[in-house]
Amino acid sequence: MAAKAWGGVFDEATDRRVEEFTESISFDRRLYKHDITGSIAHAQMLAKVGLISTDECQQIEQGLMEIRAEIEQGSFGFSIELEDIHMHIERALIERIGDTGRKLHTGRSRNDQVSTDLRLWVRESIDRLDDCLVDLQKAFFSRCDRDRDCILPGYTHMQRAQPLLAPHYWLAYCEKFDRDRDRLADARRRTNVLSLGAAALAGTSLPIDRNDVAQRLGFEAVAANSLDVSSDRDFVLEFAFTLTVIAEHLSTWAEEWIIWSTSEFNFIKIPQAFCTGSSIMPQKVNPDVLELIRGKTARVVGNLQTLLVLVKGLPLAYNRDLQEDKPPLFDSFDTVLASLQLASPLVAGTELNRPAIEERLDRGHLDATALMEYLIKRGIPQRTAHGMIGRLVRKAIDKDVRLADLPLSDFQEADAGLDETVYDVLGVQKAVEAMKSYGSTAPAEVDRQIASWKEKLNCSRIRKNSDDLV
Repeated sequence: MAAKAWGGVFDEATDRRVEEFTESISFDRRLYKHDITGSIAHAQMLAKVGLISTDECQQIEQGLMEIRAEIEQGSFGFSIELEDIHMHIERALIERIGDTGRKLHTGRSRNDQVSTDLRLWVRESIDRLDDCLVDLQKAFFSRCDRDRDCILPGYTHMQRAQPLLAPHYWLAYCEKFDRDRDRLADARRRTNVLSLGAAALAGTSLPIDRNDVAQRLGFEAVAANSLDVSSDRDFVLEFAFTLTVIAEHLSTWAEEWIIWSTSEFNFIKIPQAFCTGSSIMPQKVNPDVLELIRGKTARVVGNLQTLLVLVKGLPLAYNRDLQEDKPPLFDSFDTVLASLQLASPLVAGTELNRPAIEERLDRGHLDATALMEYLIKRGIPQRTAHGMIGRLVRKAIDKDVRLADLPLSDFQEADAGLDETVYDVLGVQKAVEAMKSYGSTAPAEVDRQIASWKEKLNCSRIRKNSDDLV
């Protein structure tokens, strides 16, 4: 029974099947760095308030750093009998420095310890994802200058709708990923609250200094209620939700580019380094990376569902159910991180097939809305103008021509007051140039957006690396 840190009250050994069922070291070992970081800050605080000596604190710090080095070198042994990363590190410390190592757990519980470790990990993970999102934004932004004069067909309901400048399309994804960065920053603020010192659930009678630990670990606040924070996994849910939205945005982009890469669209050429082939059809170049980004999004969505169900019926304070929050959270992070790391070079390296785009750009009557708004500016009510242009489009379809190819007589049949100036808004280039509104694809607006994004992306990396703490 001496093998269990909690075994003093037990007079029966733990069933091996229980040990296998309850262990978490198989997945929570990745928290080793955060556990050691938190333990060093805790030991320094214990020394400051006089609960351990300065010499004991130094022994603990030295022992913990040696353990960290062994784990990183791959020479540290893990065993399910020791359950989790916290017990592994504590046992190894005691084996190195004896009874002094037994003092490390003074004034804390595994309940507040694991919460602190997870908050440190989430905070660090948020910072890594933020960097990756900036890289992806920069990859999209880098295309703006080289594609500045390229016009793309815009779609609604997967039907051709209106023409767009290519940079307007690239910056649309910059906007999406910027909202993801905002969500990460907001989630980071609520994550960055110290749990340590809440102990099991009620705090401790020992004279600990939680603000000191918070300062050492770079937490912006200290949890105000020990009972609440011992069970709080809101920060996990919020991070998992944000990961899900990022994955959804990546899936939307992947879906579009999968379609664009088909022979039917032929808008883009994806670098072969990001494609794979077929085992039976020698001609195939498949966009498998994009397909897997789209497919792996399902896992991230499912992980969020798992976490929401996990916590839905838990009473206050710690319950062992919370051990199960880590596998889905870790999986979502790993999946999104890997997707982002592939997305940036894929975006930067993909080529627009301009001849194919331009060859079919006049199909679909993309200038119809511009023509309708031309009539509105002449005083014709919108609904009336809409019907008039619909009938003109019907004529163009029947004749298999563009709106710009219709004779003036067809326009004057719709409205006798129309003259040759009607052709000033016809054609995709003129339709784009006719745009005026803020945030639109108007050339001047796109130039403004590009300038704004250039300034924003030049000062994007402002996060503090949590590895620099303690």
